Amino acid sequence: MRHFLIIFLLLILTSCSIPSKTTTPNLPVGDAVATTLASMATNTPAPLPTPLPTATPFDLKGLFCEYQFCIGHPLDMAFYDVSAQQNAGSPSTYSQGILATYNSTLFIQVMWQIAPGAADPQFLLDLIVDSGLDTRLDSLDVKLIRDMNVVYTPLTTTATPVLPYGGAAAWTCGDRVFAWKAYTPDETSAAGLFEEALKRFNCNQ
Repeated sequence: MRHFLIIFLLLILTSCSIPSKTTTPNLPVGDAVATTLASMATNTPAPLPTPLPTATPFDLKGLFCEYQFCIGHPLDMAFYDVSAQQNAGSPSTYSQGILATYNSTLFIQVMWQIAPGAADPQFLLDLIVDSGLDTRLDSLDVKLIRDMNVVYTPLTTTATPVLPYGGAAAWTCGDRVFAWKAYTPDETSAAGLFEEALKRFNCNQ
C-alpha cells in the first residue's frame, strides 16, 4: 500500500510539471511574460455561478524610480528586472529594459526602448501585446497627456485563467518610448490602473 501511494504521488507531480520553455529570439517579451506567469497559480476549482465581474480597487501609492524614470504601482507590489532574471549579464539599462510585478489578482509589465525623435509609440504597443495570448478590444484610444503621445487598448488574454482581462498602453517621453500592460480579474480595472500609473510617471525630461 505504501509503494502504491508513492507511485500515485509521483504521477501527480509529473502531470502537474510545467513544460520546458522554448526560447524564441524574436519574442523576448512573450518569453518574459511566460517566465513570470509560470510562477503564478493557475489551478482553480470548478467555476461556480458568480455575479458579473466588478472593478477591483488598486491603491497606487507605490512609486518605482530607476533608469531615470518613475511610475506608479500598487504599494504591496514591487517591480523586478525581467531582463536581469533572463540574463544576469544583460540587465535593464536607460536604453532598454523590461520590468514586471504580480500577485494573485494583478500582473503588470513595463518596458521601454530608446527611440530618439519617435512621435508614434504604437510600435512598442505592438511588441508588448502578445499576439499569441492577447486580443485587443475596440479601437485605440489616442491622447496627448502632458506633451506625451499616449495610446491605450483594452485586452482579453489567455495568458492565465485567473486574470482574463487587461489593458496595454504605450507613450513617448524624451528620447524613449515606454509600454505598459496589465492582466486583471475584471474588464474595467486596467484602464483606471494605467491612468493612475501614468499620473505619477516622469522621465526626467
